Amino acid sequence: MNNHRIVLTGVSVTAAALLAGACSGAANTAGGPAERTTCIHVVDEDTGRTGDACLPTAPPSDRVDLAKPHFTHPTRITNPLHPTSKVTQTIMGGQVDGKPFRTEVSLLPGTKTIEVDGKPVEARISQYAAFSDGRIQEVALDWYAQADDGSVWYLGEDVFNYDNGVVADTEGTWQAGRDNAPAAMIMPADPEKGDVYRPENLPEIVFEEVTVRAVDQTIDGPYGRIEGAMTVRELHMDGSTEDKVFAPGYGEFSTGTEGGDLEAVSLAVPTDTKPGPLPDRLGTLDRASRAAHESPGTATVREARAAWDAYRASDAVPELLERQMERDLDALEKAGSGARAVGPALRVAQNVTDLRLRYEPVPTVDRDRLGLWARQLTIDAAAEDKGAVAGDVTALEIVWERVRNDTPTSAAVSADLKELRAAADRKDLTQVQRQAADLTGSLARLPN
Repeated sequence: MNNHRIVLTGVSVTAAALLAGACSGAANTAGGPAERTTCIHVVDEDTGRTGDACLPTAPPSDRVDLAKPHFTHPTRITNPLHPTSKVTQTIMGGQVDGKPFRTEVSLLPGTKTIEVDGKPVEARISQYAAFSDGRIQEVALDWYAQADDGSVWYLGEDVFNYDNGVVADTEGTWQAGRDNAPAAMIMPADPEKGDVYRPENLPEIVFEEVTVRAVDQTIDGPYGRIEGAMTVRELHMDGSTEDKVFAPGYGEFSTGTEGGDLEAVSLAVPTDTKPGPLPDRLGTLDRASRAAHESPGTATVREARAAWDAYRASDAVPELLERQMERDLDALEKAGSGARAVGPALRVAQNVTDLRLRYEPVPTVDRDRLGLWARQLTIDAAAEDKGAVAGDVTALEIVWERVRNDTPTSAAVSADLKELRAAADRKDLTQVQRQAADLTGSLARLPN
């Protein structure tokens, strides 16, 4: 669903190999006249410095993204391996840099118009929200459009990287048509082994080149086997590479490896939804996790553990979510009732909201996520953790962007969030606590 990545260790291409792979020649392309392959220099991601070495990019003859796309119905994104307009929310999880890593990828209402080759193109908006150790790390708005041949094109993104709850930088931001950035193919219409394309193609700002390594694969999904998956290898601007898997009904399915850093789909809506009401034992787990979140201690944690064990024995649970829930409950049991319990209690509550997506509509779960972050805001303000407070307000804002509407009660929530942002920016924790209480009241008045 998105083109964000985790950086894997041990897979960087050496400078010697990069130099050996540099080339400058001409080749005929599907897009017309011969195109010269020029050196795309390696850029150090930590320093931003451009080196002398060249990335070992593929010859133009291998690329399938050189013909100009035509967009008649660009917002109907139904490509099986990148079904942006059909999948409303995807939860991904894993471990990155030794910490739990979780993302919410959500289709936003509305579109964004972007000029491509002098013509306006409507793009769907996908919101990417990444959490490290339960806390906000990155938010991005990605823009996608499907060409008439069925290929999907990436038209840019707004990126916000966070450090201790506040925006540290916006590196990675780009838009087609700005600074000579072209629209970039992110999924061919009918990918074949050996196909090469560039999902980002603004060297020294953003750059990725993808080579398809395998198609028509069968992989393990959250609730069973998935046919028709594809594995690609990405070459990045710093010379590192990583493998990704894409799967029908999901889009981007996994990045990394089990032995190292890994981010993979926990479940997606509607792909993994199941008819019927919320199971009673999942409802019990939801209530128990909320109690442990609000007041972690021996009794509430014991109840959360018992509720989890009962639910897990009664229903199918995706392996990735099960693994993370076990880790978080273990950490919560060891933490006791002090400050060490705050992180695992938050993550346990997040895991349960994810499990509910199997049975409940995304807006219903997202409204409860607003309640979760309002509780966390009160906890962090009482602990005088200003960075966490700023991050909590951001989490509230990004979830609200997914569920807001034009009713009078939604106007009250919007006003409360505006006041909260101002108080958090001033680091006025007393006002944050007052406003958090007002927000909780406004959320309770939202229509179901």
